[in-house]
Amino acid sequence: MCMFQQIAKAATMGVIAVLLTAPVAVAEQGGRYWVPKTTSPGPYWRPSTANPAQYSEPTTTTPYAESTGSIKTDRARHGRWLVRNSTKRFATTQVRKRSPLAAMARAVPVSKTHRLILQVNTNDPAAMNLTLNNATNVTQHYKELGEKVKIEVVTFGPGLHMLRDDTSPVKARIEQMALSTPEVSFKACGNTQEKMHQAEHKDIPIVSQAQVVKSGVVRVMELQEKGWTYVKP
Repeated sequence: MCMFQQIAKAATMGVIAVLLTAPVAVAEQGGRYWVPKTTSPGPYWRPSTANPAQYSEPTTTTPYAESTGSIKTDRARHGRWLVRNSTKRFATTQVRKRSPLAAMARAVPVSKTHRLILQVNTNDPAAMNLTLNNATNVTQHYKELGEKVKIEVVTFGPGLHMLRDDTSPVKARIEQMALSTPEVSFKACGNTQEKMHQAEHKDIPIVSQAQVVKSGVVRVMELQEKGWTYVKP
């Protein structure tokens, strides 16, 4: 009777052992086992030690997974990926924000400065007054348009009398324009001043609102070469 009990006990233990080892054998045959989420930030299936060649961890499922399974390496790569993508998204957003403003800036025309030369080379009060009238009208026109303008009155030859302090018939108008219309400037020919000095044997005074240049003709040429518009009243 004792021997029969021992045989029954052994048979029972064998059945229990088979039941316990069967699931383990099935899992090992598949070559993998389940790993809880807290053990790794990567995929939750890893190759078992019994047959590691049956399974290789994918590297394209997440931007930070590595075949080594290193948590520190995975976190570092994940951090770099987040920084790169955040930078790209920020740059794209900034470009989108600036695009309408850039389009508006290109659409607004750039206001240029209008530049005019008025030449006087005759000792004629009517021509001198006409020149000042033209300068006043042009200045007022562009002021109303909100645009800039520069006008230069260049005198030489007999026209130098327009800017002579002792003979100018429009001296009072020039003084007034210097205060009210600073866009208009006056240039006196130095060569003509010197010739008048030699002919009259005295100094040739020029009104304080004018500036003496070496040559009136050369001054006109230089301004035209820079794109100024030339008009002889």
